Amino acid sequence: MTSFEDLIRAVPDFPKPGIVFRDITPLLADGAAFARCIDAMAEPWLQSNVQAVCGVESRGFIFAAALAQKLKAGFIPLRKPGKLPPPVMHADYKLEYGTDRLEAREGTIRKGERILLVDDVLATGGTLGAARNLLEQLGADLVGASVVIELLALQGRALWPERVPLRTVLHY
Repeated sequence: MTSFEDLIRAVPDFPKPGIVFRDITPLLADGAAFARCIDAMAEPWLQSNVQAVCGVESRGFIFAAALAQKLKAGFIPLRKPGKLPPPVMHADYKLEYGTDRLEAREGTIRKGERILLVDDVLATGGTLGAARNLLEQLGADLVGASVVIELLALQGRALWPERVPLRTVLHY
């Protein structure tokens, strides 16, 4: 059985010099490993009565949709600007060079609905924080968040509120 770590490819200097990109493509291509990864992501939430799983565009969609099926919950995409028909709500966040935005379709999440937030990587915490803010604006009951990879050196977890559980599969 191949370990998750063996299936995450480190790509130096991508997308720019000094960055080590963690390529999840080999993990996704290995059916058994991908299923084990989804099982590992689902395990902490099996007794949480999750009603919907929200995935962050774009690679978060892959894990969130599979996790939603595993948890017998709905899937709700959190999209980049201009991808959803109006009306939408949004949350802006900072990037290393500028800002970006996540959007969700109004009415997709019911007030008090139990939501699990999913993304592929926790780096600086900006994207996950914006997603959390957006879900709170929509009235969600955020059960927690789950990511495949946490990049510890970037300290993104420090921006995450301790009151909301955050689980990761791999740490680099």
